[in-house]
Amino acid sequence: MYRPPAFAVDDLTWLHAAMRTYPFATIAMAKDGLVRFAYAPVVLDNTGGNLGTLRFHLARNNPLAAANDATLSFSFRGPDAYVSPDWYETKGLVPTWNYIAVEATGIARRVVGAELKQLLVDLSDAEEEQLHPKPAWQIDKVPPERLSQLVTSIVGFSVPLDTLKGKFKLSQDKRLEDVTGVIAGLEARNTPQSSAVAQAMRDVALNVSIKGR
Repeated sequence: MYRPPAFAVDDLTWLHAAMRTYPFATIAMAKDGLVRFAYAPVVLDNTGGNLGTLRFHLARNNPLAAANDATLSFSFRGPDAYVSPDWYETKGLVPTWNYIAVEATGIARRVVGAELKQLLVDLSDAEEEQLHPKPAWQIDKVPPERLSQLVTSIVGFSVPLDTLKGKFKLSQDKRLEDVTGVIAGLEARNTPQSSAVAQAMRDVALNVSIKGR
């Protein structure tokens, strides 16, 4: 990941929060001279050293399902939005794109049996919690025979992370009046993506050392 210093984020609190908010990951593995990709929701555990551990599952027929003991790369995409130069107070600037991205790597280990079932429980629990006050769906609602069939059709993995880094490109390199102008412009668009980027800018860009510029 190309990370100019103004946009580099290594704080685990910020990185873990982004991964949990946007848990649907792009997963990559080098195999047979090609980079192969898979897409899956993940569970982030605060274990496996300082960086955490990711758990996920894939269809058994997915080429990446053979990833046991292989190094995997993960990409998490947060919100992104176009930034118009008309929103800046400073003149002569050009269009850009603000976004949040997190990358991680680690060596995959297969999980089976009770660990695999717990992974399925944890994945659904994390999302069902967001649907409150709806009563949470429970895996026990699946008939045992059907659940057994489903489990045999997937492969689960646990990946203790070796690297973890983020890029929060949120106008931290701009003057304070330009940052506030972009926030106002994004909020005026009133789309889920632009509103999420505007909030991230309030959380990040307004709390860095650009205030005196």
